[in-house]
Amino acid sequence: MTVFLVGAGPGSTDLLTVKAHRLISSAQVVVHDRLVSDEIMALIPANAERIDVGKRAGGSHTQVLINELLVTLGRNHQHVVRLKGGDPFVFGRGGEEAEALIQAGVSFEIVPGISSAFSVPAIAGIPVTHRRIARAVTVVTGHCEDPNESVDWSAHAKTGATLVVLMGTANLPKIASDLLGAEMAPSTPVAIIHNGTRADQTISRLTLAEAHLAEAQAPSIIVIGETAGLDLRDPQTVHELIATGS
Repeated sequence: MTVFLVGAGPGSTDLLTVKAHRLISSAQVVVHDRLVSDEIMALIPANAERIDVGKRAGGSHTQVLINELLVTLGRNHQHVVRLKGGDPFVFGRGGEEAEALIQAGVSFEIVPGISSAFSVPAIAGIPVTHRRIARAVTVVTGHCEDPNESVDWSAHAKTGATLVVLMGTANLPKIASDLLGAEMAPSTPVAIIHNGTRADQTISRLTLAEAHLAEAQAPSIIVIGETAGLDLRDPQTVHELIATGS
């Protein structure tokens, strides 16, 4: 009896790992988040039990209840898949679920997924690091469930690193305001990638000064920094970079 903590990647079945595809396709029970794409959900066997534990405003499962559910299922089924978007250990709370399973003595296995933090910008032609433009990248959550916790955006504004913000659509106006207040340049490029890697992917490009006007929808990845202004799918962009020696 094993619980598999499986990363579903950014959304496309083409970007699933081979192991994730095999485990999903043979699962007895799948405990999934709401952001797992329909394309990937279609891989679940018709006779498998599906349990949606997605966190939504006004009616979500708490993490404690999810942990308890996984322990119960792990004790009673041979093949349980806990399916999470992206990678289970990148803002997926997979670590907390692993701790709960360890404490309960339930066998589990971690199956990494391609993180949306890097794959979604890449599909959109945005390198999160690029020679002479950005030598570092910081991945940060844009949503803190605990009101006593907060992100020090002023510290991030001064590093020069590309910022990749997950779960930040609702708080984008405040994030932009805090970064501007910390003297990040108003002209700093911002890219908002909605439904990244999927057929209906959209990309909005604007500046930090304009970010409060964006109509960002979840799920979106927000990229802030000079590389957010690049689109390496565009030959003209590539020619300009070569001409400037970047």
